[in-house]
Amino acid sequence: MYNYLEIIDFFYPENDPAREILLLHSTQVRNKALWIAGHFPGKVDMELIAAGAMVHDIGIRFCNAPDIGCFGEDDYILHGILGAESIRALDIDNKEALARICERHTGSGISASEIRKQQLPLPEKDFFPETAEEKIICLADKFFSKSGNMMEKPLEKIRKSMLKFGDDSLKRFENLYEVYCGFSENNL
Repeated sequence: MYNYLEIIDFFYPENDPAREILLLHSTQVRNKALWIAGHFPGKVDMELIAAGAMVHDIGIRFCNAPDIGCFGEDDYILHGILGAESIRALDIDNKEALARICERHTGSGISASEIRKQQLPLPEKDFFPETAEEKIICLADKFFSKSGNMMEKPLEKIRKSMLKFGDDSLKRFENLYEVYCGFSENNL
């Protein structure tokens, strides 16, 4: 139903250093998202979670982020929107679900007022994850970075990182965490 490798292959050739970083990070996020989804008592589309996690950062290629092998022209904050636009342009089934994951995973979601207040180069609208699948991938993504040692981040480091973007960002993260990981922190 979702051929995420075909999408990755289309945008990232085999010898591209950004592909290696994308695949490593996306695999980490996918594994974490599937683990979270497997413990969540609600019904979720595991196939969409797996595919969505693998392509959630497909837009990094168009951004200026040399430390992860990306030499595009756009600001990194645009990677989600650029990824969504790229997926929507493909002739594939079920592309809208994947595109929504791309554009809604940044931070813990971003509000129009945050975009305006922080003068971010994004369209001035809300980019919040809405479906369970979008929320789980957004949450899982916070546990991993595409730079540094790429190891799973402890919860306190994630909280500190979210707080840099304001109280609302941290509150949204805490809400996602409580809903989808509302069990002992030792399980993470």
